Amino acid sequence: MSPSPRIDYRKASPGAAHAMLALEKHVAASRIDKPLYELVEIRVSQINGCACCLDMHTKDARAAGETEQRLYALSAWREAPFYTPRERAALDWAEALTLVALERRVPDPLYDATREHFDAVELVDLTLGVVAINGWNRIAIAFALPVGGYAPAVGAVA
Repeated sequence: MSPSPRIDYRKASPGAAHAMLALEKHVAASRIDKPLYELVEIRVSQINGCACCLDMHTKDARAAGETEQRLYALSAWREAPFYTPRERAALDWAEALTLVALERRVPDPLYDATREHFDAVELVDLTLGVVAINGWNRIAIAFALPVGGYAPAVGAVA
């Protein structure tokens, strides 16, 4: 592992960094609640093996009041009893989009089940959130962003 980033992506391509941040701002301003989005970001980062994003989003989730029990069990959310139906729908959707290369599509029954919990605007925004965290994962992994030094903003709220 590299002790320092390979490239400072923000300096190398400020426009790209700005575009990623704009997408993140859009999702943050959407009706997708922050605690739910943190779970999605963590689960996608688990699938992608992104230590940098896992470090960041687990710390943000804890600072916002998420329980350790739910964070520890997130990789096995289907078997754990403490996620809401809406959270389960979001996690299932996020996994399907992250692993879309395996199916080459999102199955209709999954789409239908997810729509029971998210209206059209919310589903688009949730999808953009999954796109964003997958992008951040790839940036962090590709450029060996440092892991472990992230601290949530003081007074972070969900």
